[in-house]
Amino acid sequence: MTLAAIAGAHGIGGEVKLKLFTDDLAPYRSFNDGTLTIKSLRGLIARFAEIPDRTAAERMRGTALTVPRSALPPLEDGEYYHADLIGLPCVTPEGAALGEVVAVENFGAGDVIEIARPDGKTFMVPMRADAVPDWNAERMVVDERFAG
Repeated sequence: MTLAAIAGAHGIGGEVKLKLFTDDLAPYRSFNDGTLTIKSLRGLIARFAEIPDRTAAERMRGTALTVPRSALPPLEDGEYYHADLIGLPCVTPEGAALGEVVAVENFGAGDVIEIARPDGKTFMVPMRADAVPDWNAERMVVDERFAG
């Protein structure tokens, strides 16, 4: 699972700026199957043991920081990881195909699911019980009234 990405170099000593996709990166010390190890973390600035200087840090721009799924905390009922929703087929309550989840956004009022129809057009649905009455690891049920 991708938890962050390196956004660029910070300073001259090999530190990097991070773009976080999680609330807290502190519990994780090793990324990308052990190829990157955090030495220090201050907010969005990290130092990795394997990045010795600014030149190396600049080359790392765009690198995703991943951990195995097993390293993530367990989920409570009704919780999900955004990555688990991407690619889910979407159907109406009657089972008619609507498309596939292509993105999960949050603009401040809760998660919004972006669904691509087979023709490539997309629509967005709030991740609320009235719009998405049921979902699991294999499919998402979307109320047709929200299907645009």
